[in-house]
Amino acid sequence: MYQKIDKYIDRLITLSKPEAPFWNIEAIRQGKPAHWNYIDGCMITCLLTINNITGDAKYFDFAERFIDYYVSEDGSILGYDKGKYNLDDINEGRVLFELYERTKKEKYRLAIEKQYEHIKEQPRTVTGNFWHKKIYPNQIWLDGIYMAQVFSALYSKNYLDGDYSDVRMQIENVEKLMRDSKTGLYYHGIDCSKEIFWADKETGLSKNFWLRAIGWFSVAMVDIIGIADEETVKSISRIFAQLMADIKAFRDEETGMYWQVVDQPGREGNYLETSGSAMIAYAMLKGARLGVLDDSYAVLGKGTFDGICEKYLDLNENGELNLGGICLVAGLGPEHDLRRDGSYEYYISEPIVENDAKGVAPFVLCYTEILQLRS
Repeated sequence: MYQKIDKYIDRLITLSKPEAPFWNIEAIRQGKPAHWNYIDGCMITCLLTINNITGDAKYFDFAERFIDYYVSEDGSILGYDKGKYNLDDINEGRVLFELYERTKKEKYRLAIEKQYEHIKEQPRTVTGNFWHKKIYPNQIWLDGIYMAQVFSALYSKNYLDGDYSDVRMQIENVEKLMRDSKTGLYYHGIDCSKEIFWADKETGLSKNFWLRAIGWFSVAMVDIIGIADEETVKSISRIFAQLMADIKAFRDEETGMYWQVVDQPGREGNYLETSGSAMIAYAMLKGARLGVLDDSYAVLGKGTFDGICEKYLDLNENGELNLGGICLVAGLGPEHDLRRDGSYEYYISEPIVENDAKGVAPFVLCYTEILQLRS
């Protein structure tokens, strides 16, 4: 099956253009025009990673052509609106650092600075954490740590003499505010004002543990561990290692995967979900490679990857691979969207799709870690 994964990645590239990526199922379904977004950012990140591991230039060449389409010579970015103060729109910016380093195109450096201007102006909660979006005032989401803090860490490394104090503080605050002491799992979101309809009136927390949100947080931490200074690595490694130790208790024994609502395995409607499982697997594999986790986590991560392959990587009638079991999207609110209330019923109601980059990208990142295990 591993040999077929290369062909699967090639097919995704072949079917994609910068203005119409095959893997962005949300944009396709909603008829959105080409725009800067985190979904494409996830996929380009994984393509750059597989290029670095394999040395195959086709992955870098595609990634560079893709981003080149979006970034103008003055650093302005197609379909990007800083005024929305949407952390999701920062994520794709992380690829600009490597593209600038390797191509020396000034427009990529200018685009980095435009994204950093966004970071500097992003509204913050009373705790000092970024609002997730302008439309989500006073709210911290686990997703946002991945969307913004990896970029922030890369900017700190390259342009701020390695000052990671803000990155470290925001992650430490998430542990203090959003970790459940009984399970060790993290709630999807918190409203520091405790006013939004989905928030607990005493704690401000959302109701449940959504797998992909925990996955975003896990991947953010392990990626930052690979970037930051000793003090930050020490602090984040403690938080990260504890989460990996706690979440493995919820691992499905048969498949090695994890459930859409993590702590309710087997409940009617719940399912083993690909994107979050792949994120946890990648975090475990990379964490073990970096020496933050012991080697047993690499075994667990590989087992999860193999379980995803077995359960959800299927051949269609044309003999082509498709990756299924991917939750299309989930969120909390805003105030006019009462359906997105953080309930169990809500999380299992969102569409399940194939080949969306929110599942494909972490799956491919897992694959790059497997390749390093085998080398």
